[in-house]
Amino acid sequence: MDIAHFGPRLRTWRRAHNLSQQGLAERAEVSARHVSFLENGRAKPSREMVLVLANALELPLRERNTLLTTAGFASVYRESPLDGERMAGVRRAVEHLLVQHEPYGALVVDRLWNLQRANEGAMRMIGFFVDVPPRNAMHALFDPRGLRPFVVGWEAVAAVMIERLHRERVGVATDAIGALIAELLAYPDVPQEFARPDLTAITEPVMPLHLRKGDVDVRLITMVSTIGTPIDVTADELRVESYFPADDASDEWLRSL
Repeated sequence: MDIAHFGPRLRTWRRAHNLSQQGLAERAEVSARHVSFLENGRAKPSREMVLVLANALELPLRERNTLLTTAGFASVYRESPLDGERMAGVRRAVEHLLVQHEPYGALVVDRLWNLQRANEGAMRMIGFFVDVPPRNAMHALFDPRGLRPFVVGWEAVAAVMIERLHRERVGVATDAIGALIAELLAYPDVPQEFARPDLTAITEPVMPLHLRKGDVDVRLITMVSTIGTPIDVTADELRVESYFPADDASDEWLRSL
C-alpha cells in the first residue's frame, strides 16, 4: 500500500472513536500538531509511532497490521491457522472452556461469525430446533430456514446482532463484514432500518434469547467473550458465545437433552 493512504486511514479510525486530534494526541502522549501532520501527510510516521497510535486507538490486530502496511512497514502480528501448531495452546484452552461449560451450549466463532468449534451442549440444543448444524451464527439467526422461526421477538434480537456487525465494520480496511451485512439484509422480511443502525446506542454485556418450538419454551442469557491480550490475529478475532439458562425450567430442559 502507498504511504499516502496512512493519513486518511488514521483519520478514519480516530473519527470512528469520536476522538479529536487533541484527544488522540493525549492518549498517544504526542502533540496534536504531530497528529495533524501525520493525517495530512506532512509527516511520515516511524514504525514505533504507528504502533503507539494503533494501541491508543485500541485497534484490532488485523487493523494494526493494515495501518503498518499503509505506512510502508511490514506486519507485526501473525495470522496462524486455528488448527495449526502455533495455535495449539489457544485451541486447548478454548476447547477446555467448551467442555467445562457443559451441559450448556457454547460456540466459538471468528470475526465473520463462522462456526469454528461447538460443544455438545450447543449441538444438542441447536439440533432440537434445526436439522442441519449452522456454519455461520449470523446466517443461522437471519435465515428463515435456520433458527429464525424459533426466536421469540426475533426482530429485537436481530437488531442487536446486526448493530454489533455495523460497529465492528467502522474503520476497517477490508469490507468482508460489509459483505456479510449485505447478505443478512437480503433475507426476506428483514427491516430496512437494519441498514442504518444507531451506533450511539448503549449496548448491554449480555443479551436475552427466548426460543420456542411447539410446547418447548427455552429462555437463555447469551454472553460473548474474547481472548485477552492476544498476539495473533486469529486469536484476536475468536469469540466464545456462551448460553446460560435464564430460569429453572430452561435449566431443567437443557440438562435433559
